[in-house]
Amino acid sequence: MNQMNCDISAVLFDEYRIQTRIREIGLEISNEYQDRKPILIGILKGGFIFLADLVRSISIPVEVDFLAISSYGAGTSSSGVVKIRKDIDLDISGRDVIVVEDIVDSGLSLQYIKDYLWQHKPSSLRTCVLLDKPEAHKIEVHFDYVGFEVQNEFVVGYGLDFAETYRNLPYIGILKEELYQ
Repeated sequence: MNQMNCDISAVLFDEYRIQTRIREIGLEISNEYQDRKPILIGILKGGFIFLADLVRSISIPVEVDFLAISSYGAGTSSSGVVKIRKDIDLDISGRDVIVVEDIVDSGLSLQYIKDYLWQHKPSSLRTCVLLDKPEAHKIEVHFDYVGFEVQNEFVVGYGLDFAETYRNLPYIGILKEELYQ
């Protein structure tokens, strides 16, 4: 058995459930943006797998860009201090933009990203998050598309990591507490 699997105390969402939900979100985006060409901005690193599957489930033309931030360091919760590590390359002024994020804990990083992108004057700015942790929110946040809500537990897999490990698990699971305490 894969060592990483042994580090998981419970699987929250298996591959099938994740892909089913992503197809539903992709259909929703396709319907809502029928006559437009939105730019999806994936937040690196955790959102890259979600973004890749999401764009393949969207049936209208889209453009893709990336923004890399850091707010965790090697810890298990957001520090609240956000640094841009890689800026967007596309001009988003006057365009419809959808921010694609893997997980929202405190909401502080996503709010920072939205405030930052609004400075580039898009015509619209929406958010698509794979996982939302409502219990961890430190500010009021709103999302336009949500994959799943999760409890305030440390989850890994499907792009989400702990110390750059576990991103390649095909499911989302709870990391055993003794591994990060």
